[in-house]
Amino acid sequence: MEINELKATLRNNTGKGVARRLRKSGLVPAVVYGNNKDTLLLAVSANELTKLLRGKEENVFINLRVENGKIIEKFTLIKELQLNPVNRKFLHVDFYEIDKQQAITLDIPIHFKGEAVGVELGGDLHHVKREIKVSCLFAVLPDFFEVDVSHLNIGDSIKVQDLKLPEGITILDHEDTILASVTAPKTTVQAEQIEEVEPVVGEEPKEQS
Repeated sequence: MEINELKATLRNNTGKGVARRLRKSGLVPAVVYGNNKDTLLLAVSANELTKLLRGKEENVFINLRVENGKIIEKFTLIKELQLNPVNRKFLHVDFYEIDKQQAITLDIPIHFKGEAVGVELGGDLHHVKREIKVSCLFAVLPDFFEVDVSHLNIGDSIKVQDLKLPEGITILDHEDTILASVTAPKTTVQAEQIEEVEPVVGEEPKEQS
């Protein structure tokens, strides 16, 4: 799992006016909390944060270097990132401090690979889940889980219990949870042609003489 570096400065004041002034000067208001420590009010560079997040998906880990006369390092995860809905500029960022010696719980992306044999036979491949919730130490935390679907035939599926996990990782999703499946194609039901049969006209009884 990649660790990024980002500088931050302590700030003492709060409020909308303070936040607006920070943004005008190219900074983003931020906080860091967690790990049973006091919350710190911070400001980080909007440009540096933009560069850091470029091309990233989820679970962005950052080693914050907080300047306060001396450098304080905090190992963090971006917990929440608020954006302006119009111009998409940063409004606020929450950093969650992590203890590398304690297990953390995160959703890890699933990357599917391969072409299912069932699809070649006309079936439909369904990616049922895109993430798996795990608990483990940071040292063994994977960037993603790779799931090969090439062996799936029509009617087959891959479940959580089918995954081969590295040692030290616990999956919190139920073992019967389906990750991907191949189903039979939906068939078009053709209406039956109704053959019109002319009624049989019986002979009228003859009069008795």
